[in-house]
Amino acid sequence: MRHPLPRGGSIRKLWIGESERYRDHLLRLDAASRRNRFAGAVSDQFVRDYADLSFGIDALIHGFFVDDTLRGAAELRQVGSPVTREAEVAFSIERPWQSHGVGSMLLERTLLAARNRGLKFLHMACLADNKRMQQLARKYDAELSFDFSSVVGEVAAPRPTPLSLIREIIADGHGFATAIFDVQSRLLKPI
Repeated sequence: MRHPLPRGGSIRKLWIGESERYRDHLLRLDAASRRNRFAGAVSDQFVRDYADLSFGIDALIHGFFVDDTLRGAAELRQVGSPVTREAEVAFSIERPWQSHGVGSMLLERTLLAARNRGLKFLHMACLADNKRMQQLARKYDAELSFDFSSVVGEVAAPRPTPLSLIREIIADGHGFATAIFDVQSRLLKPI
């Protein structure tokens, strides 16, 4: 599936040194979006602490950028033992960019990364009233099961292929070039 991104938007992996950008994005989420992302109300300090710890060796974060500002993110984090080949996925998209295909594009990129890492199942937990997340999971043929106040979707990721590896390498190369261009643009702007 291929969805056009909102004008001026791009998706790329976040680097370990971009935790402040991730933190700022999470802090900009409106109350409902933050509640959906963290499955409940959380404080600004919780968000700051969470962002500081997000860039571990077991996490991969793709970001949606508009004009060099992070406006959405998808976290892929392996859970359990490596033998189970399972991971969880979490999404956060700022309100103005919701319902514009950003979640679909982030999930697409995350599925590719999961596939190339040999992950078999992706768990997408969300609150029972988070209809956008449920719709996104259904779009990618996730089987949803209801458990108290949350919904868990599992998406079976196919095995990596040479073509899927090349697709990720090309996407990463494009993301790297875009990031370098954005940094260069910021450095050349008059103060």
